[in-house]
Amino acid sequence: MKGVLKTISVFAWILVLASMLAPLMPLPDPNAVELGQRLMPPFVNGHVLGTDLLGRDLLARLLSGTRTSLLVAIAATCVSLIAGTCIGITSGFYGGKTDAVLMRGVDLVMAFPYLVFALAIVAVLGPGIGNALMAIAVVNVPFFARTVRGAALELAQSRYVEASRALGASNARLVLFHLLPNLSPTLLTACGTTFSWMLLETAGLSFIGLGAQPPHADLGTMLSDSRRLMLVHPLSPLIPGLALVLLAVSGNLLAARRT
Repeated sequence: MKGVLKTISVFAWILVLASMLAPLMPLPDPNAVELGQRLMPPFVNGHVLGTDLLGRDLLARLLSGTRTSLLVAIAATCVSLIAGTCIGITSGFYGGKTDAVLMRGVDLVMAFPYLVFALAIVAVLGPGIGNALMAIAVVNVPFFARTVRGAALELAQSRYVEASRALGASNARLVLFHLLPNLSPTLLTACGTTFSWMLLETAGLSFIGLGAQPPHADLGTMLSDSRRLMLVHPLSPLIPGLALVLLAVSGNLLAARRT
């Protein structure tokens, strides 16, 4: 089992590296349509993985879509991390009415199913990869806020924090030099897990047409475009699907190693 998981991680890192280096590779334009080359099998006419329904090179499109999905998931994770950490630390460190008000706001957001809430946000802002990024970032803020609040509440009552406060340390110093360094393991684990969620959430929004818009693509758009080709050209949906699985599983494995 460990060997299988290690193999998954290796392939995922290869995919990530290849997607980031894709602009430097001699690959066809991932958005170039060639109807005369549609649904070509692998290794025909220079197409390593074949082509899709519109004759676009699958390898170029896979690497481009993977890069887009990764960048959106990473950016959304960072936005949620920053916002959720600020809310969680403020709530856990100050406690009292501040904690009550902030946590009731978090509870209000968590009362809605996160995917339904994300759909509502995109419906208001309009379809697009940027709006999808903001939607999935917002709906995941409560996860970070709750996680950080619990850890910060415990740390704020620890002896070394009380000792530093007695010596005259300001609240800003306590947060920056005592709470945040001790919260880093918790935050790293939460980031690894949330990254996998956001990757799948981004793909889900794109799959239903609310994420990346044509001619640009991410992994979800590739799955949507090829969902009816499973029997006639199985590589078209299989390739982005496998890429999503590899990246999501690897994100969880990375988070598990931090625990």
